[in-house]
Amino acid sequence: MRNHAINAYMVVTDDFHSSEYVDEYFKGRGWLSGFTGSAGTLVVGLDWAGLWTDGRYFLQAEEQLSGSDITLFKMGEPGVLPIPKFLKTKLSKGDVLGYDARTVNTALGESLKSSLAELNIQFKTDKDLLEEIWLDRPPFPKGKIWLLDEKYSGKSVSSKLSDLRLKVKENGASSILISSLDDIAWLYNFRGSDVLYTPVAMAYTIVKESEAIIYLGENVADTEITNKLRGDGITIKDYFQVYEDVKKEFGQTDFEPLMVDKDSVNEALVSSIANPIFAQNPTTLAKAVKNPVERENIRLAHLKDGIALTKLIYQVKKMDKEGTLNNETELSIEKKLTNLRKSQEDFISLSFDSIVATQEHGAIVHYEPTPESDKPIGKGFLLIDTGGQYLQGTTDVTRTLSIGEPTDLMKTHYTAVLMGNLNLGGVVFPKGTLGSHLDVLARKHLWDLGLDYNHGTGHGVGYLLNVHEGPNSVRKGLDTLGFGAAFEEGMVTSNEPGYYLAGQYGIRIENLILCVKSQMENFLKFDTLTLAPYDRKSIKTEMLSPEQITLLNAYHKMVFEKLSPYLTEEEKAWLKEETAEI
Repeated sequence: MRNHAINAYMVVTDDFHSSEYVDEYFKGRGWLSGFTGSAGTLVVGLDWAGLWTDGRYFLQAEEQLSGSDITLFKMGEPGVLPIPKFLKTKLSKGDVLGYDARTVNTALGESLKSSLAELNIQFKTDKDLLEEIWLDRPPFPKGKIWLLDEKYSGKSVSSKLSDLRLKVKENGASSILISSLDDIAWLYNFRGSDVLYTPVAMAYTIVKESEAIIYLGENVADTEITNKLRGDGITIKDYFQVYEDVKKEFGQTDFEPLMVDKDSVNEALVSSIANPIFAQNPTTLAKAVKNPVERENIRLAHLKDGIALTKLIYQVKKMDKEGTLNNETELSIEKKLTNLRKSQEDFISLSFDSIVATQEHGAIVHYEPTPESDKPIGKGFLLIDTGGQYLQGTTDVTRTLSIGEPTDLMKTHYTAVLMGNLNLGGVVFPKGTLGSHLDVLARKHLWDLGLDYNHGTGHGVGYLLNVHEGPNSVRKGLDTLGFGAAFEEGMVTSNEPGYYLAGQYGIRIENLILCVKSQMENFLKFDTLTLAPYDRKSIKTEMLSPEQITLLNAYHKMVFEKLSPYLTEEEKAWLKEETAEI
């Protein structure tokens, strides 16, 4: 920083595409700070450093930053300033703020420049300082892509491009630049391997009225795929060529406008566009509303996933009963579940790093067991939050299991979380409803106890893509990613209330729910996709309302009917007991 006359340098979590999960090449924030969560920003001054992250990672960040000189800033907590306002208190007039503009989305860049304008802060955004100090940096990702057959995607590339061009025209442009990797993979019906657990490829695309260009790494697409894409009128160019093309074709004030999404297109690209039209990518909503083929496939993916998870729950419960579960650890349980998933047809990979958390580890919302943190499964709650990628879709499920006999307080907490899960899963609501309107349903019974959880209740889920996908969500308010679209038929969303007692245990119950039509005109409801029993012995029946008991019994009946044909006689007998009516 001193060599480049930089007073403060910002390192974000993002890659060049504002992705939530990134390849190892882009994990510079983790390499510098030691904090490995999937969300957070590090800002380094010449004699200070701070890291900002959200409520999912407070406990993890405290542990991983312990003993360092980095101050943890808990986003959203009282008195904690956001980065732009904090920098106003730290920087002096004329100071220089540096970052790699390829990793910073336009919205954040604008916020920084606006907040720091009165200090006449200078910006040096063409320096990736990590290149100078990270000597063993992993190589830039260049995995092969593969085509997703239409029997899985449900819609042709030409049809998607036609729909996109119409929306671009409605926004007053004739061309659009898209950089979000999931949107590009969805648009062209391909998948990749450049991000662990998320089957996307490093790419940009420019779609014009009569031409579409994909910018990919060298040799990422083989001859067969290249010919197929060319047959759809698509040109393939080198990945980094996009910067020169944008400047050449859209960099002058008398050139035609270019539509871009400022929440995903990086500042380095947008700064080259003379006439940008800012709007959300039309593909974002189109991708979120699953077509009929995708919906049926997704149900099949959840059946497969439910078989694997339920078999694992059975094994855990059996070992607990026999007194042998303490021979297992978090990592060994994770391995058992992964192997059960692998045995399912069309399984591709996990959809995120598995969370298997015993006892106090469960209170760390996004804890991931490592060889260093791994511990034997002990008495108390065991939280398992995992998911899979199948040709038929993406899954994400959490179950919390009581090991040994739960205390009365554990049952109270578990049941309050379960009641929220049942409330949200069973609601009928009018069209036009946002997730922020429904969030209270999941939290009410915890609030009645003076309790809450510090994360969103639900996020959208992609189809063999990102396990976290906008624009639909369920949360107290609109989040910084702009997830705030009204629910539409075909959207898949998670339903995951929780409660976390620091130092003791965590509880989270998560199902994926599909938005469908209600019997009442202009009303919608949810179908629960996830198939796995709740933890019967943790349920305090007297806390449940008659309606909640009906919802619980109906769900457990569905779980038994759909899963039992795929279980052994011993597993089936256990599941029948576990899902019996209360």
